[in-house]
Formats: sequence, C-alpha cells, structure tokens
Amino acid sequence: MTQLPDPRPIREFTNVDRRMFEDEIRPLQQPAILRGLGADWPSVKAGMQSDEAGIDYLMSLAPPREVTVLIGAPEIEGRFFYAPDLKGMNFTRAAAPLAAFFGRLLGDRTAEAPFSLAVQGENIPQLLPGFVEANDTGLLDRSVQPRIWIGNTIRVAPHFDLMENIGMVVLGRRRFTVFPPDQLPNLYIGPIEVTPAGTPVSLVDLAHPDLERFPLYAEAAKHAQSAVLEPGDAIYLPFHWWHAVDSLEKVNAFVNYWWNPAQAGLGRPYDALMHALWAFRGIPDEQREVWRMVFDNFVFSADPVPHLEGDTKGVLGPPTPEMLARMKATLKQIVAGL
Repeated sequence: MTQLPDPRPIREFTNVDRRMFEDEIRPLQQPAILRGLGADWPSVKAGMQSDEAGIDYLMSLAPPREVTVLIGAPEIEGRFFYAPDLKGMNFTRAAAPLAAFFGRLLGDRTAEAPFSLAVQGENIPQLLPGFVEANDTGLLDRSVQPRIWIGNTIRVAPHFDLMENIGMVVLGRRRFTVFPPDQLPNLYIGPIEVTPAGTPVSLVDLAHPDLERFPLYAEAAKHAQSAVLEPGDAIYLPFHWWHAVDSLEKVNAFVNYWWNPAQAGLGRPYDALMHALWAFRGIPDEQREVWRMVFDNFVFSADPVPHLEGDTKGVLGPPTPEMLARMKATLKQIVAGL
C-alpha cells in the first residue's frame, strides 16, 4: 500500500486585526489559521464552560422557529455523502424546532451508536438576532452576514466555496484539510448536478483513501495542508480552495462568513459553467479546441482587444453598470428562447 505523506500544517497567525488581514494575510491567497481571533466572543466563552452553557447562550438569542436538520443513520459514521449508487444522498432532511434539535444533540452524546445530526448554513441574523452585534471578527464589513453550522461528530467531503470564506469555531473542535484549486483533476469529483454540499465534492474518503480506485489522489495528498481549530480559532479560505471538515466533538458549532470581492452586477460564474457544459460537451474535438482559444482570448484575457479604444471595445471593455445591464437583458432573451 502506498504511504501517503502527512498534510503540511496550515500557516498560523495570531493577534490578527483588519489591517493585518487585508495587508498581510489575504494577499497571499493561501489558507490561514487565525488563532484566538474569537477568544473574547461571549458565545465562545459560554461554550468553554460546557456544551450546555454554549447551547444556552445560543438559545437565549433564538426566537421560536424551525430549522432544517440533516439526519444520517449510525452506519454512515458521520460522513454525510452520496448514497452508494451516487444518485442520491445517504442522509435525510427534516424540519424541527431549534430547541428540539439542541435537545437531541445533547441527549445523543451518550448513545453507543448515535445518529449523525447537523443544521447547516442557517442565516444568523434571522436565526439568532443579536449574535452578530455581540460576536464580531472585526475583519469584515457588517454587510457580510454570517451563517451557523451545528452538529455532532460529522465529516464533510472535500469541496470548494464560490466565495472567500472566514470561519470561526464556537463550540467543539474542527479539523480542516485543504487542497489548492489546481488539484481538481486529482480529487475525483462526484456528480455535480446533485451534490451533498451544493458544489462538487470529492469521492475520496480522506480517512480511508482507496488508491486502487483513486490513484491520482496520491498526488493531491502531496499538496494537502491541515490544522485543528479550537474554540475561538478561525480559518481563512481563499476562493475555490478545496476543504474537508471533520467535527471532532459530540457538540460542535461553527460560524462562517462568505463574501465576494468581485464587481457588483456580474453574472454568476457557476451558472455560466452549467451553460457551458450544455453548450460544449457534445461538440467535435476540433471545435472544442477552437472554442478553448476563443474563451482564453475573449473571457480570460485582461484586454482581449487592445487595438480598440474607449467605448468601441463594447462588451470586451471594462464592465460598466450600464453595459452589464444590457448584457443581462440580452441573456434573458436568449434564455427565454431556449
């Protein structure tokens, strides 16, 4: 059996403020651990007392409402993933009051074979009014609304985000294992039209990698980085970095902030990817190579028509709000005619 290398540690920073984040950390476009960033958060301090105290703090902010709960049978061992045929998921979703979910989470800590439980991506200002004001990273504009992820010992397959991401451990501990974007070919992506996480996920089980089935993962493993986050620690994940997440305690809570520094009014690139798959996957090879060149020139070149000046560049020039509005209207007509 091939011995895989241990992941390298993710680079760590302490005493991070907004200036340090913007001037020293984010320009590197590398994952970073921000140790102790949330050590003074009231939610973190409550959780350090006990699981019950941490949950009591969250419940003190929560108006009565239901949440969507992911439920996995004991045999999945916390790995929310595809079903064996890759056509569905190995977990179900159900609506439950937040208080009932927390009660089940605490009650299952002593179960010999507990069910896997998770509430994922709930908007915090809606779910926990007042949390944002009392628990602030100080690194981002208040317009960036955080989300909360709560559960027991679950494992999330390597996936990427469509935005930049800062995440903070509030309760429990989490291990992140990350891979650079260019490891996409070595991570063996599952079906992308139906996924456990919204974006594509790797089929490789990092805890038990099957190198006979996924031999190229050995190359991805050479580029892996990893770290364990304690309560009050945060991680910065640049755009499109693959990350697997293991929740290591029987009660975990994690708060994350997604934001996109791209110009307002642009279309969503992932939507364009879906359209491109529909348009290009079935064309002849010789046409595909021509279109690759065309996209490299017109879409990914900083200035595809340097011989033109000013507004004669049209849609190939700098994207002004007016130009984006006209392009959007044109695309609506195209989509309507499909």
